[in-house]
Amino acid sequence: MRRANDIIPTRQSLLSRLKDWNDQESWRDFFDTYWKLIYSAAIRAGLNDAEAQDVVQETVTAISKKIPEFVYDPSKGSFKNWLMRQTTWRISDQLRKRMPVRPAASQPPTSTRTATIDRIADPAVSELESMWEAEWEANLREAAIHRVRSKVEPKQFQIFDLYVRKKWPVLKITKDLKVTATQVYLAKHRVGSLIKKELRHLSRKPV
Repeated sequence: MRRANDIIPTRQSLLSRLKDWNDQESWRDFFDTYWKLIYSAAIRAGLNDAEAQDVVQETVTAISKKIPEFVYDPSKGSFKNWLMRQTTWRISDQLRKRMPVRPAASQPPTSTRTATIDRIADPAVSELESMWEAEWEANLREAAIHRVRSKVEPKQFQIFDLYVRKKWPVLKITKDLKVTATQVYLAKHRVGSLIKKELRHLSRKPV
């Protein structure tokens, strides 16, 4: 059984545990933390929902095969960029599938030169790197909020959600939820502090 302070693992320890294919709990942690990031990147690259879902599945499958080879080394690059490359390749695969297939008779002779689609990045995919950082941070925040939600009382999280995220005025919250203004401010402080703590855990190396 994990210690309390290990329930939300650092990414470095999580990546180490993913090398064990039978560690279903760690793979669930990984999927819950990163699937929305991969999906959002695919959507912003111009894919539809079905294609983006395929990108998520194919990226996670590829990572499950490649993770034993991944060694965190800042001089060679970060996990964040490695995950971005894995995602970009799967997005490119989906875009490639949209291209019409030429009849065999019209295909040019075999060449050792790289195909045009591989040499020239699709404009939508080339923009992925510029938005990856913002999506990465937003995804980690959502993951932290999701995890805190399972730790606190439902009503306390509801108060926080209405006041901080949905911007409801205190008077409306106290009236609708039958709570005091003090309870609203306490929920904001307690839940907000827990979210910041989770973000510190999730933001630890390797990034």
